[in-house]
Amino acid sequence: MSLNNTHTVSPGGIVLFAKLPGKTSFSSLYTIKHALHTKKVGHTGTLDSFAQGLLVVMTGSHTRLAQRVTAFDKKYEAIIQFGSETDTLDLFGKVIKTKELPTKNNVIKAVEKFCGDLMQSPPSFSAVHVNGKRASDLARAGKEFEIPKRPITVFSSKIKELKYNNENLVQYAHIIFHVSKGTYIRCLARDIGIESGSAAHLIGLLRTSVGSFELKDAVGTSFLRSFDINTVVNDSAILKSQQADKNFSTDTAVELRLQEEVVQKLRSMDSKIAKECGFFPVHLHENAKDSFFNGKPLKESFFIEKLTDCSLDTYHLAVFCEDGFFAGEVIVFYKKNKLYLKYGFVIPLTN
Repeated sequence: MSLNNTHTVSPGGIVLFAKLPGKTSFSSLYTIKHALHTKKVGHTGTLDSFAQGLLVVMTGSHTRLAQRVTAFDKKYEAIIQFGSETDTLDLFGKVIKTKELPTKNNVIKAVEKFCGDLMQSPPSFSAVHVNGKRASDLARAGKEFEIPKRPITVFSSKIKELKYNNENLVQYAHIIFHVSKGTYIRCLARDIGIESGSAAHLIGLLRTSVGSFELKDAVGTSFLRSFDINTVVNDSAILKSQQADKNFSTDTAVELRLQEEVVQKLRSMDSKIAKECGFFPVHLHENAKDSFFNGKPLKESFFIEKLTDCSLDTYHLAVFCEDGFFAGEVIVFYKKNKLYLKYGFVIPLTN
């Protein structure tokens, strides 16, 4: 079977989606599934129901790449309320501690301290597993447990806005964070509260980027509300009065518009994303396509690039056709100084 004249349309792709506050990350997939007529979708990092912003969703054949994108660093804007800490560290939790509001200088110093390589204690109400069970399930059951601290990196933290009470003490802070995978912004809010001599919890969260993927390029950004202290404080009162998704519905016209945007903005893996995922991008010679897509034994001669130029003992190739179609993954490894190639996965061409 000759594949050289096959029209290369990717059977999967990447969707950048702007999640609205009040919806869960899972229910946000409805629009994508219906727009692309697929059930095969994969998150690369969820957002809490009260949070909003960028979800990077892999669809179809690209779901195999979800774990690699999950490892990307992320940027957030956070609205922190001082004076009280909740058991969930967010607006939905039960208040477990109250303290006086902090001064401006104490907040500034606290934010500056939480930058660089840190050890963070994940929240009790989280998806972290403890002895095979979700921490959040154990916490709701009233069980006592301890989650070991984890290494994180806060690449930068910057105060964007502060709001004061009539005694000039800080009630709310709007802070921009650039963090590594696995960083809990709720915990940064808690720790900044403690370090400033007060208590704090998170009431608003906006994810603005995942690696090189940016919120401004996402489906549905026009439906997001402005993210500032006053807006988030007002919206948080509404969110607290309803359970996530129970009273949330999307207007039919809006839903149809979102689905149209999903189709229009669906993107595929490219060389830039491949490098960010840790792949070495290579391209198939036109005369090697038949052999590659039919699973014939791999040869270095299939690829335009010289594989021996790579210096690692084992590495992964993102394979592209000359027209840019993402064709799959090949694993390269050395054994007794001899180079070997094996298939990771192949994405079939579609007509």
